[in-house]
Amino acid sequence: MILLQSEPTRETFWTISPVGKAVFYALAAMAVLVFLYGVYERFARYARGEADAFERLDDLPGRVRRASRVVLSNEKQFDRDLYGGVMHAFILWGFLTLLIGTTILGFDIDVYRTLTGTSFFTGDFYLSYSFVMDALGFLFVVGVGMAIYRRYVVREERLWGKHTGFEDDAFVWTLFVLGVGGYVLEALRIVGTEFPEWETVSFVGYFVALVFDAAGMSAETATLLYWPGWWSHAILALGFVAFVPYAKPFHMISSFANVVTADEKAGKRLPGVPPDEGPEEIGYTSIEDLSWRQLLDTDACTKCGRCSSVCPAKASGRPLDPRDVILDLKSYRESLDAGETEEIDIVADGGTSVVDSSTMESCMACMACMDACPVDIEHLSHFTEMNRRLTETGQMQEPVQEAMMNIFQNGNAFGDPARKRPDWTRDLDFEVPDAREEDVEFLWYVGDYPSYDERNRRVARSLARLFELAGVSYGILYEDEQHDGNDVRRVGEEGLYEMLVEDNADAVHDCEFDKIVCTDPHSYNTFLNEYPEMDPDFDYPVYHYTQVVESLVRDGRVGLDGTEIGYTVTYHDPCHLGRFNDEYEAPRELVRATGATLAEMPRNRSDSFCCGGGGGGLWMEHEEEEKPSEERLREALEDTEAGAAVEKFVVACPMCATMYEDGRKTGDYEDDIEIIDVAELLVEALESKRGTAVGADDGTTPATAD
Repeated sequence: MILLQSEPTRETFWTISPVGKAVFYALAAMAVLVFLYGVYERFARYARGEADAFERLDDLPGRVRRASRVVLSNEKQFDRDLYGGVMHAFILWGFLTLLIGTTILGFDIDVYRTLTGTSFFTGDFYLSYSFVMDALGFLFVVGVGMAIYRRYVVREERLWGKHTGFEDDAFVWTLFVLGVGGYVLEALRIVGTEFPEWETVSFVGYFVALVFDAAGMSAETATLLYWPGWWSHAILALGFVAFVPYAKPFHMISSFANVVTADEKAGKRLPGVPPDEGPEEIGYTSIEDLSWRQLLDTDACTKCGRCSSVCPAKASGRPLDPRDVILDLKSYRESLDAGETEEIDIVADGGTSVVDSSTMESCMACMACMDACPVDIEHLSHFTEMNRRLTETGQMQEPVQEAMMNIFQNGNAFGDPARKRPDWTRDLDFEVPDAREEDVEFLWYVGDYPSYDERNRRVARSLARLFELAGVSYGILYEDEQHDGNDVRRVGEEGLYEMLVEDNADAVHDCEFDKIVCTDPHSYNTFLNEYPEMDPDFDYPVYHYTQVVESLVRDGRVGLDGTEIGYTVTYHDPCHLGRFNDEYEAPRELVRATGATLAEMPRNRSDSFCCGGGGGGLWMEHEEEEKPSEERLREALEDTEAGAAVEKFVVACPMCATMYEDGRKTGDYEDDIEIIDVAELLVEALESKRGTAVGADDGTTPATAD
């Protein structure tokens, strides 16, 4: 006897005959082969995809370490959803423990015993092993139970959709039956072997065994039931292993691969159009246009609906569900590969395509879906490719076409002549420096809306006054400035975007300066993350104006003492400044520097809710139940701790200012709250302190730091 029953251990194949063991090993080998073939088929399909625009396998050890940290910590599952985070952590850690424990046991039986004639599955090791397996296995069952409760009792809305089906039910119930079945088998074995004293370490199985004993189960009955129970459990487990590559369980592999191959700047920068593609090939023309990483995206989706639950377009009643778009692509690909459907357009207007054009027009490019996704699916790369297809085939809304034509002809979305771009400076009592004619520290890219839109011209003037007051060395491009191209690219006009990059880069290169400062977070994002992709010489330090002004205030160059304003405000995080580029504190520090009381929005920082203007939304017309801007203003007045005491809604983005001014009118909030930019708030604070207009020609000298 290899196993010495006088010390703590157990017989692995208790009641199973040598023939039964042989059958089990044969079935196990078949299951593993089916599993390996399925995994090979999946990755072979990815290999047939197009090359990806970005490097995905550089620094592979570092990528694996990062993915392991993300997956094992469950950090993305905990974001916005504590219940879901705990649930998934229990399932993941429990499953991995059971998998590792089974592997250890297999190594002992099939390798160690064969080589040494002894077993390490005894004594203290066995006791420790049994305790850990029972403890983590219990967490696994609890986690799966939480999933079942949320799905079928609470019926969490985001878990259900048009792609929800039998495989989702089969997956969760199989895990539950395997988890519970393991404890039932353990209990039957403990009863059948008449409660060995050391089996108390298997506290869950021992408890179930006590229940069976109390119910009158004898050792003989337990022994009789163990054999069919063991085979049922074994066949289900082996079937699950074989099933993994062919349905939802494959996300255990594809999701990790997706996190490993994620682009750290996904969404902030978009893939370009390969130089050898003609106009008829731009965008998704067929499923074969997807890169291998985009194909992997579709398989990594777990249908959790986190992206759907945070999408402002879906919340507003627009026909976009980010999860469904990814799964529609997957379903179409699988149907094509299986020969079950004919080829159709990936995206088109009219409802005959995989994805309808109105779905893509609904996207605000806010990146909330990507931020919420626990497996790093890069929705925006897919959406942009489909928008490019719509653009190339002339299937975009008329207002967007008009804006694109205005930008092409005049360099701005308003269609005004370039010579009018610096007209906003005329109401100032000082000359705004021309960066084309003098060396400056900061080249200030003003942007379209602060230059042409009367509401946002106030922001530009306020910022100019702050720069003058602080003695900043700055200058603007005057009429040589053109639209930054950020949203042009996101509606799919890649050719126009490339033209704008070339023209703006040429204008910038002709100036002598140290840093670029942008009024608009959209400009800030594309200059920082996208222009260098097209023009390697565009490697300047780029800042949003709140970052620059915050340093000025911190250095005492603006002259605020933090007592100027006594009312309550709330602050809205712009998507392109916050979620895209992780700048949350500079605007808040500026708000606090005025003395205003800052009441945080319930959805703030990376959880911020989009204004609705991104991705070309500013130029589009939508049928929606409630505008995102209206919902956001309601939230400010009803859901912040200060409630109706909030007097001003502070923004740091010209596009946000425009959308929220519109939301005030359409939502009937004009008498309840005022929209104000951070720059305007600072000027108001200074005027309150000085009793005169900042920057006015009043004979005073602007205060500067000593």
